[in-house]
Amino acid sequence: MPPGAVLDHLQLSSPQPEALARYYAQAFGMTARQQGETWVCAGPGRALALVPGPANQLDYAALRLADQAAWTALRERIPAQVREAAPSAALLDGQAFAVRDPDGNRIVFILEASLGSSPTSAPVEGPAAATPAAYLQHFALRTTSPQRLMEFYTGVLGFALSDEVRDADGVLRACFVRSSHLHHVLAIFMSPEARYDHQSFEAHDWMALRDWADHMGAQKLPLVWGIGRHGPGNDAFFMIADPDGNLAEISTEIEVCAPERPAGLWPHEQRTLNLWGSAIMRS
Repeated sequence: MPPGAVLDHLQLSSPQPEALARYYAQAFGMTARQQGETWVCAGPGRALALVPGPANQLDYAALRLADQAAWTALRERIPAQVREAAPSAALLDGQAFAVRDPDGNRIVFILEASLGSSPTSAPVEGPAAATPAAYLQHFALRTTSPQRLMEFYTGVLGFALSDEVRDADGVLRACFVRSSHLHHVLAIFMSPEARYDHQSFEAHDWMALRDWADHMGAQKLPLVWGIGRHGPGNDAFFMIADPDGNLAEISTEIEVCAPERPAGLWPHEQRTLNLWGSAIMRS
């Protein structure tokens, strides 16, 4: 059984964190606030922190557990030499610990919810227009070694493998792992470089997906991929790109997995990532 963790928020680094904060406020109906060097974007069910640093890098991903017993069980499962203290961050408080995957990506497991925390500074920019509901659901990483990352997330952290993508030679090119009943909390893609790929906000239904696309059009923010439907996960989606080139997704209808669901196997081709047509191929 996966540990039952859900994605709470991400913290990304950027050489232009203020520009990214204003972009996410406009695109995803968030309020942007500055706390010291950190920019915090928050909206109903979704939050993002941005700190100065290189582009296209995940500073940490925070996953939330439902209760003390689940949080403690996960902490005890992970070897002590893998665990580290949680970072000091604007959206982190309460009980938390961190791990780093083989690429150095930091994953923080928290007990108390961080979404909706109230920064002390006044908002400098709010949502440009009313937006439909959507909550932060999953994120994705690029890596030169997806096999190594898959083994860490499933073997060390206890996530479940939902689907894998292999090429004609049997090499793992992508995989999707879950930490709850939803198809994936993390997607891993083979790429020439290790970097952050995207975050996804889950909308309630098809009509909400349409309304989000209309919102992007009204804000003159072009869709860079979609509308389409992923094979693994079966969710309908579209993606946009922020000023650093990070992808951000609105999706709906992601698969709900039974505990005994076996891992699926998909071919490495465009139709796997988009059953309706072309896809962004990371490698």
